[in-house]
Amino acid sequence: MIGPASQCPTATRAGGLVEEHFSITKHSPGERPPPVDESRVRAMRLVTRERLTSRGLTCVADDATLVVSELITNAIVHSGGRHIRLTLDVCNGVLRIRVHDGVAGPRPTAQCPEDDDEHGRGLMLVREIARSRQGAWGVSDNGATTWCELSLVAC
Repeated sequence: MIGPASQCPTATRAGGLVEEHFSITKHSPGERPPPVDESRVRAMRLVTRERLTSRGLTCVADDATLVVSELITNAIVHSGGRHIRLTLDVCNGVLRIRVHDGVAGPRPTAQCPEDDDEHGRGLMLVREIARSRQGAWGVSDNGATTWCELSLVAC
């Protein structure tokens, strides 16, 4: 099983694909962010798809783009942070996606929402995508970073 302690230290990682930083408007966790911040989710999806496609990783682009969308959305809506960093890299046949919001706190968990709930499926989707790609997801940095690893074996 893949896990949070990948064998590629950040400083020596040769497979860096994306490192994007952006600031968001101050708002309370759970409060709907302004449209300019919501537009960051779309921008990060586009960056993710473009970078993976340009590196010949089209086979994982759909899943990775959905994971990025969910993790960025959670960081913007729920963290209360002001700065978000998205990092994608490849090491030892694994795509690692990390979203750091800089706010330590309780660990997010995948929920099982009711059928008519309009929210609450994001981490459940991340968990299932990771599982289907022989990967894993989790939280590190005391809750400030949410990560997902997807195996590239099938690519």
